[in-house]
Amino acid sequence: MNLKKLREAEALFLHRYPGGFESDEMREIGKKHNVGKLSEAASSMLAKSRFSHQGQVLEDIVRIVSRSSMVSMFEKPKFRDYVHGLSRDDRSALATGFKRLLHGNQQQGFEDVVDILAEGKLAKWSLVTICLLYYRPDREVFVKPTTTKNVIRQFELEGLIYSPRPSWNFYADYRDAIEAMKSQVSPTLSPNNAAFTGFLMMSTAVT
Repeated sequence: MNLKKLREAEALFLHRYPGGFESDEMREIGKKHNVGKLSEAASSMLAKSRFSHQGQVLEDIVRIVSRSSMVSMFEKPKFRDYVHGLSRDDRSALATGFKRLLHGNQQQGFEDVVDILAEGKLAKWSLVTICLLYYRPDREVFVKPTTTKNVIRQFELEGLIYSPRPSWNFYADYRDAIEAMKSQVSPTLSPNNAAFTGFLMMSTAVT
């Protein structure tokens, strides 16, 4: 991590938005993403007990994806149609994969979800990580390809090599890198991880 560049980005951001994400301007920008409300919904819809009703929890996952401003408008209907078109066994496997991802062996769940979505050419970072972010917004991260590649380049995150196909090792390492970066700057830049990566995205856009 290039700490000097991170601190410079922090200073520029706080100069423009005193108070960070607590500033009035950033609060207005944040409203369109609705991370708080979607996180509240996800905490209920994706609770462990809900996975005993696999059909319903898959519909809830589709609903969360469809409501997210961070998922491409082109990916949303494709994801919905793919989930609805899965066989009973594949729907069960996908629900089990998401259960592991959120409540059990994360690596196994991550890989299960990727494998099933790959059959429909939908193994996209956004679709694999969006529910993680909403369920644990202070711990998990949303991987947006362009932003992620720019963050790795701009802040010189060593050992991170982005690949279009989601992989657990990259996700875990990137998540750790984000936590390390958060620890070096003002808490006003990270009310949640979506906000923090938003700060990083805005910083790479102006450098």
